[in-house]
Amino acid sequence: MRTPREVTEQWERERQNPRGALAATSRGRETPEPEDELRTCFQRDRDRVIHCKAFRRLKHKTQVFIAPEGDHYRTRLTHTLEVAQVARTAARALRLNEDLTEAIALAHDLGHPPFGHAGEAALDLAMQPVGGFRHYEQSLRVVRLLERRTRSDGTTARGLNLTWEVRDGIAGHSKGLRDLEADPGDGGLPTTLEGQVVRLADRIAYVHHDTDDAVRAGLIAEADVPDEVRAVLGRTRGLWIGVMVRDLVHSSEGRDGVGLSDGVRVALNRLKDFLTARVYQGPHTAPELAKGQRLLLALYDRYLHHPEEMSPEYRELLERGEPVGRIVGDFLAGMTDRYALRLGDTLFGPNP
Repeated sequence: MRTPREVTEQWERERQNPRGALAATSRGRETPEPEDELRTCFQRDRDRVIHCKAFRRLKHKTQVFIAPEGDHYRTRLTHTLEVAQVARTAARALRLNEDLTEAIALAHDLGHPPFGHAGEAALDLAMQPVGGFRHYEQSLRVVRLLERRTRSDGTTARGLNLTWEVRDGIAGHSKGLRDLEADPGDGGLPTTLEGQVVRLADRIAYVHHDTDDAVRAGLIAEADVPDEVRAVLGRTRGLWIGVMVRDLVHSSEGRDGVGLSDGVRVALNRLKDFLTARVYQGPHTAPELAKGQRLLLALYDRYLHHPEEMSPEYRELLERGEPVGRIVGDFLAGMTDRYALRLGDTLFGPNP
């Protein structure tokens, strides 16, 4: 008699888009494991991500606003959930592997440091002697080394031991603030269509919700959004998600890759540039983000010279022979905004 997992794998073979990834033919894990009776390998990856500590810490990490006091501003966790929702909707419409799509989406920002992209820039500057810092590489480091999992025999191991397809999607999800290109070629794109869906869902989700948060905060007004953006995506923000996701689906059907129409792609790039100038690097947010950067640089210098003060799980990594600067980066990247702020107050005095 077939197990529930085998029934699901057969369903995928019979009904899924032939260009989609199949759990039954996954390239597998770095350390082989017995298959689960109920869940496919991608379902197990999704569950491991949701239950890990790094995922829970996302609720107190910056999306745009540092440690926001308002109840309705996005955090890195709510951003992740919105990306997963957009990506899964598109994957279902394209008949791709929804479980793989969801696993990549939920894991894509696990390595993001406190204070958002400003924190990432600060760590990248501090860590130049050890190769710099990029959050997508750190997300891979989280799932391969920094997180711990409990084996069935009760012992613990480092890393979540995720499948190759999920790790490939994590590595290829980020575009930073670069424009979406009409033909990105092979440069850094995820290998699977599911990973490519997440890559675009990330951009779709954050330009939408960051605009919403910026309007709520009074940094911009609805009418400030460029006319050429609203002419394509819709005059009200309530239309944007639907327009962008439908365009992704219609533009990707029957193709070997996932993409957007030229009109929507250009509008997304224009909206991203507008948010960069007015919100991400704008006059109201820049001073707060600069404070966060200075704090991270000070903390980095502190622990670089006093690594014995780091948490025990990070001190253990020093015995592996990795550079101290890399382990200090791991320690700081794992912090939430509020923990980094409290630590700064303890070590350096109150932060005005």
